[in-house]
Amino acid sequence: MARRWKIAGINFDHFHMGDLLRLVAEHENAEIVGIADEHPERMLEATRNFGLSETQIFTDYRQCLDRTKPDLVILCPASARHAEWIEKIAEYEVSILMEKPFAADLAQADRMVAAMKKAGKPLAINWPLVWVSTHVKTHALIRQGVIGDLQEVHYYGGNRGPLWHGADKIVKEPSAADKETSWFYKKAEGGGSMLDYLGYGTTLGTWFYEGRKPLEVMAMWDQTEGLEVDEHSVTVARYECGMSKFETRWGTYTDPWIHEPQPRSGFVLKGTAGTISSYDYGETIRVQTAEKPEGFEVEAPVLQGPHSNPVEYFLHCLATGEEIRGPLSIETSRIGQQIVDTAYRSAQQKRALPLVGE
Repeated sequence: MARRWKIAGINFDHFHMGDLLRLVAEHENAEIVGIADEHPERMLEATRNFGLSETQIFTDYRQCLDRTKPDLVILCPASARHAEWIEKIAEYEVSILMEKPFAADLAQADRMVAAMKKAGKPLAINWPLVWVSTHVKTHALIRQGVIGDLQEVHYYGGNRGPLWHGADKIVKEPSAADKETSWFYKKAEGGGSMLDYLGYGTTLGTWFYEGRKPLEVMAMWDQTEGLEVDEHSVTVARYECGMSKFETRWGTYTDPWIHEPQPRSGFVLKGTAGTISSYDYGETIRVQTAEKPEGFEVEAPVLQGPHSNPVEYFLHCLATGEEIRGPLSIETSRIGQQIVDTAYRSAQQKRALPLVGE
């Protein structure tokens, strides 16, 4: 019989916890054994959605871990607290799936890696865009050499803002006061569109580039009066092969999972022998080649197990001993974090900078 995996969800700072717990609930060989958060009201929705009992709900993560003894912990803390929470959970020598981004800065990311290495357990960083079929198909076509050698990555990512929706993409109507209380808008908590979304572009961009790193990075962000974090950033990275651009935006006209905004969210890639446009939530990608410069559509098949979602994939790796690969891996995510770190410093200093962490 297949092993039954016990999974706990700890820290509900990020509403993506509800989405990840749903993947656990839908997995035939996994179960939610416990959830924990210091604020009980933040667990009410998950308790209701997944039929959890009082014995499975904790306000102390230590009690949760001691009593449920999970095989895997899902973490969703504020960006600036990723290292803190990894170090807390790593003491229990349990595997961890951390919701994006990797961390608020490279130093914290390296603390996370060190803590998990000491624990002897795997860590995966979940980037929801990895599970978009168009981007998976794009990566496959690049590896097949369909557009030659990749020269440029253009990324545009965002939505109306983190206060406009919750778990399961349920629409909310934020008030003006919500920005004053949400961690997403607090600098000390790692808020801002750059730290929220840039890692998507730089990490998947690194995946497309097969691990290639830029030489230098230059970035700029908006400075809206009354806000201590950005809602719009543009980052330019210079590689040996050319220039790439990564743009983040809270405040798109529409949310891409309902109506694709303009500019469309996703990637446009240029190679030495063609181009690919790969948009979020699309069903096809558009390709240009020397043989068909007018362009043509390529279907992006629905993702199949064990590569259709992060919970399924991570449990597959735990069961088989297979190494975590791609954007969820520490190696790829760290390069993405290097670019984010450099971009953040560049925006502060208003100048181009060499890649940090080399």
